[in-house]
Amino acid sequence: MTDLHHEVVIVGGGTAGITVSARLKRERPGTDIAIIEPSDKHYYQPLWTLVGAGVFDKEVTERDEADFIPQGVNWIRDAAFEFYPDDQYVLTRDGKKVGYDYLVVCPGIQIDWDKVKGLKESIGKDGVTSNYAYEFADKTWEFIKNFKGGNALFTQPNTPIKCGGAPQKIIYLADEAFRRRGVRDKTEIHFFSAADGIFSVNKYAETLNKIVKRKEIHTHFQHNLVEIRPEQKEAVFQNLNTEEEKVMPYEMIHVTPPMSAPDFIKKSPLASEEGWVEVDKYTLQHTRFPSVFALGDASNLPTSKTGAAIRKQAPVVVRNLLSLMKGEPLKAKYDGYTSCPLVTGYGKLVLAEFDYDQNPKETFPFDQSKERYSMYVLKKWGLPAIYWHGMLRGRM
Repeated sequence: MTDLHHEVVIVGGGTAGITVSARLKRERPGTDIAIIEPSDKHYYQPLWTLVGAGVFDKEVTERDEADFIPQGVNWIRDAAFEFYPDDQYVLTRDGKKVGYDYLVVCPGIQIDWDKVKGLKESIGKDGVTSNYAYEFADKTWEFIKNFKGGNALFTQPNTPIKCGGAPQKIIYLADEAFRRRGVRDKTEIHFFSAADGIFSVNKYAETLNKIVKRKEIHTHFQHNLVEIRPEQKEAVFQNLNTEEEKVMPYEMIHVTPPMSAPDFIKKSPLASEEGWVEVDKYTLQHTRFPSVFALGDASNLPTSKTGAAIRKQAPVVVRNLLSLMKGEPLKAKYDGYTSCPLVTGYGKLVLAEFDYDQNPKETFPFDQSKERYSMYVLKKWGLPAIYWHGMLRGRM
C-alpha cells in the first residue's frame, strides 16, 4: 500500500520538472500529476554569471516555487529518497510512499563542494568564490571589483557540470572589469581546466581561442583542482596526464566545483554504472523500466547539461509519455540539442548551439560563432523572459 498515488509523479521541481508538468497539463488537462520538490524557491541560474560580473543583483534570479507549480498539479513538499520501480512508488525523505503509473525523474545535479580539499571551508571568503551557488555569486563581483592585482585563477573540474561554458564566461568578464579599473596590467589570469581544450565544438573553439589570446589569458588544460589552502592563498592542481601536482598562489580564485548525480539517484535501481538515470538518448525512456522517463542534469544523456537542452527534451518526454499512455509507439526523438550562450565581455556573446554529434545547430541566419551585441541582449533580457513566461508555463 502507498500513502499517495498519482497518475504521473515528477521528481524535481526545477527547470525540467516544472516545464514537463506545465506542458503535460496543457496537452492533457485531466492528467493527475504530482511534483516532489522540497525547495520553496526557484532560481534562474544562467544569470548567475552576470550577477558575478556585477550586471544584476542576485535577487532578480529568485522566485517563489509556488508561483510556478501549474494549476491543478499537486505539490508534495518533500524530497525523494528511494525509488522502487518494480513496485512503482517513490519513498520520500519524510517516509511517504508515493505511488505512480508513470514517473519522470529530473532532480537536477549535485554540487560536491567537499570533493576539493579545503573548498567547503574557504568558499565565499578571502577571494575564494563560485557563481555556481546563489549565496556566492555576488561574492564573485565583490572580489572582482576590489581586485588590486596579482593572480586571478579560474577552474573547471574533471566531472560533468551544468552549463559547461560558465567556468570561462566569468574569466572574460573579469578581464574586462580589471581593464576598466586599471589593474589588468598588474594581473595574471589563469584558466585551469580538466578538459583538453577550450570548447568541444571546433567552430566555437576557434573563436574562443582567439579571444583567449587577445585577452592574454593563460590556459592550463588537463589540470584539475584538488585542494585550496586558504591560509597560504594557494590552489593545488593535478595534471591529469602525469598526476603531478602544481601549486599556484592566488589573490582571487573562481571555482567551478565537481558535480555528480544526486546521491539518492546514484544508489537507486534507476542509475547507470556512472550513477546517472539511464535512459534511451533519443526517446528519454528508461532502458529497463518502461514507465520511467528522465531528462535534465540527472540523466545520462551525452550532451551538455543546460536549460536550453531541457527546453528541447521536455516536449519529447511529454509526447512519448502521452504515446505510452495510449499504447502507441514512442515516435518523438531528441537529437542532443543544447545551447551555450558564451558571454565574452560586457555586451559581447557567442551563441553556441549544437547536437549529439557536435554539429552546430544554429537558430539564427548568421554565423553565431562571431561575438555579437545582439546575442548578449538575448542572454541578458530575452532568455530570462522566455524562461519565466514561456518554458515554465509550458508555452515553448
